[in-house]
Amino acid sequence: MNLPIVGITMGDGAGVGPEIIVKALGHAEVYERCRPLAIGDAKRLEQVARICGADVAVRRIREVEEAAFAPGVLDCIDLDLLPNDLPFGRVSAEAGRAAYAYLETAVGLALDRRIDAICTAPLNKEALHAGGHAFPGHTEILAHLTGTEKVSMMLATPKLKVIHLTTHIGLIQAIESITPERTYEVVKLAHGTLSAGGVAHPRIGVCGINPHAGENGLFGYGEEATKLAPGIERARLEGIDVTGPYPADTLFYRAARGDFDVVVACYHDQGHGPVKVLGIEAGVNITVGLKGGVVRTSVDHGTAFDIAGTGVADERSLLEAIRMAAELSPKPSSAAAATPAVDGPNEGKGRIADDKSADR
Repeated sequence: MNLPIVGITMGDGAGVGPEIIVKALGHAEVYERCRPLAIGDAKRLEQVARICGADVAVRRIREVEEAAFAPGVLDCIDLDLLPNDLPFGRVSAEAGRAAYAYLETAVGLALDRRIDAICTAPLNKEALHAGGHAFPGHTEILAHLTGTEKVSMMLATPKLKVIHLTTHIGLIQAIESITPERTYEVVKLAHGTLSAGGVAHPRIGVCGINPHAGENGLFGYGEEATKLAPGIERARLEGIDVTGPYPADTLFYRAARGDFDVVVACYHDQGHGPVKVLGIEAGVNITVGLKGGVVRTSVDHGTAFDIAGTGVADERSLLEAIRMAAELSPKPSSAAAATPAVDGPNEGKGRIADDKSADR
């Protein structure tokens, strides 16, 4: 049986993206669950392969159909955009422009059904902006390229899944932008995503906005009652198993122990903090609700400029992101189904740095 084709974008070439791709595709088990295809600059991948001492041959191709999809051979749709002397660990307009181009290419292939899912290595927001693309990150670029007005971000670890009502906006603006309609939409997205992934009856818990979920109006200005509760009730009337709003400080604990399949977080840090505590190397970022059925997963860390080019980056988050992309692929190319999943990725030996530059 043919396996789903997962296009892996290289992200910012000055960061750890090229290195974690080379290392991840050195794991033979990746090829047992999908057909991985890098989209980036072949010469950069070759450079980091030498730095890491990786036993992999980078193969330049122009079209998906040319890929060999064989262990030990890293197929790369080579856009050849980076200068030969691009330094590691520095913000670069060239790297920002190239990172956008890699993603644009991947989205085109996904919309044309030539690949089944997109998995992204990290980009750098400052470099992206310097390169002329004023987006907060991957999520917003994907929405733009697919013509999607409203998307949501889901973070997944083996113990916890979190979906967000708001992400890359300030806290005051985030609270202002939460509405009953947005609450309902995100609950529906969570239910649909988990159902498609094989969860028969997803259990969804919604965080409150204020401490103690407002304590019946004691904290805040009644946001739980006006912004969250109506959307929750609307989803419940449609048969979705959703409850809340609950105090966030206890809801994440309850979800991690198995009481809920996914938590709805109200703003960026409310959802990201608990996931990061569980370990960046295990986290996967999923963009939910893209038009055209585009599936996108990502590592849950940044470009790690402080260790880029040293050969010590940890590929485990990318391995998890590739695994999740293969699982979420709606339909393998030219096949009815993919092979069964194998055990999780081997434990890596590298480091993941401060993710202050990470895109979500």
